Amino acid sequence: MGCSLGSCLIQSAVPAIRKQWNQWPNFGWYARLEPGIIFPMIRTSTSFILLLLSTASLAAAEKQVVQPKEFATGRPFSPGILANGTLYVAGQIGQDLKTGKMGETFEDEVKLTLQNIGVILKEAGYDYQDAVSVTVYLTDISLFNRMNAIYVPFFPEPRPVRATVAVAKLVGTAQVEISLTAWKDPKGKGKGKRKAKN
Repeated sequence: MGCSLGSCLIQSAVPAIRKQWNQWPNFGWYARLEPGIIFPMIRTSTSFILLLLSTASLAAAEKQVVQPKEFATGRPFSPGILANGTLYVAGQIGQDLKTGKMGETFEDEVKLTLQNIGVILKEAGYDYQDAVSVTVYLTDISLFNRMNAIYVPFFPEPRPVRATVAVAKLVGTAQVEISLTAWKDPKGKGKGKRKAKN
């Protein structure tokens, strides 16, 4: 019965291995094992190592940083992380990405916040319609209706689930911060893209 290339190479090396290992008392027990025991052990170990390597490579490939050129690097967080078809967008505030200035009015802040999210979505190949979950943080819950007036046109039906949370303070002078999770079928199935009106 024939053997594979790997098995033939192993079998041909057994005499030399036995001769070398018999010179080491601590390994004498292993050298006395029959090829029928040695080969499966070697093949099993090799397969296990290859499985670990392939799993690690797959995991690395499935988690990608989304870093648009408009966003500064070296921050303690990533603008977005794409993993297995799900895009996680870091909380954004109403800061102009070019000038670094905050929106002049609350409405400007909300619009800039959502536009900044849009930059990350676009970089990852997503759109507002792909959003499945949104969290809005407000320093003043009385601004809820004004936030909604700007927010709603960005998201076509069916709109993502959402939680709105009142907080004591946000970074700097920000009055609103929004984080978002989006999903799209990795196989490209589902509804076609629809542009949201800004």
